[in-house]
Amino acid sequence: MTPATALAPPLPRNTAAVGVRATARITAAARSGGTVLPVLDGDGPFELRRLRSRGSEARVCVVGAMSAPLGGDRLRIEATAQQGAALHVTSAAATLALRGPTTAPATYDVHLTVEDHAELRWLPKPLISASGSNLRQTWTIDLAPTARLVLREELALGRTGEPPGRVTTRLTVRRGGRVLLDQAADYGPGAVGWDSPAVLAHHRATGQILIVDPGFAPEPPTFQALSETSQDGLAVLTPLAGPAALITAIAPDGLRLRHLLNTAHSTRLSL
Repeated sequence: MTPATALAPPLPRNTAAVGVRATARITAAARSGGTVLPVLDGDGPFELRRLRSRGSEARVCVVGAMSAPLGGDRLRIEATAQQGAALHVTSAAATLALRGPTTAPATYDVHLTVEDHAELRWLPKPLISASGSNLRQTWTIDLAPTARLVLREELALGRTGEPPGRVTTRLTVRRGGRVLLDQAADYGPGAVGWDSPAVLAHHRATGQILIVDPGFAPEPPTFQALSETSQDGLAVLTPLAGPAALITAIAPDGLRLRHLLNTAHSTRLSL
């Protein structure tokens, strides 16, 4: 033991050093009219399974191999759809953010890259923020000018009959190197105004579907309110400054949120 090691103080409890570090990597490449997966590498709580292809589209399911994210965990998923590839990613079950052995927040970073004439459909099951959890989630997405993307995210604040945990999210989307969308949200205990009438009010589930499609360029989608009453949730379709549209929804619970998003997507946008 060196003197420096001998004198080093022990790590305090609740340090951010506690927790799982894990990265999953997916790469899809176009081959002979279809899409193959030259990289499919899971780690820690991420188990990646190949699903049956649909046409030229390769499909991957993310399976949770252990409870995560917990406080102190550092999780990351990287997915790339190379030129001309078509990739569909889903998950086997909802992701449950739980209180961990440390007061440090968990982080869950998703980095997506879609190259020219490639398509990525990122459609996981919901994220559930359990009471006492603290999660910081980021999405960083880089799209080529001719790339297509469907991104869906759903958040349920608390399990049935319990208060929510804390969730801080940021979504940054760049297309051709220029920012297409950059948004942040903060929900749960300690977040300012998250349950006010200006944000969620009495609702406890929120989600969105982002669609980027060069085919929107000649005729962009128009702004639409997609629901008539607040009892079962509210949704709105907003065109973005580019060939893209964003469906945003809030609802009393995850089940009604999913129904609202499914209906808005299937009846208003076909991609």
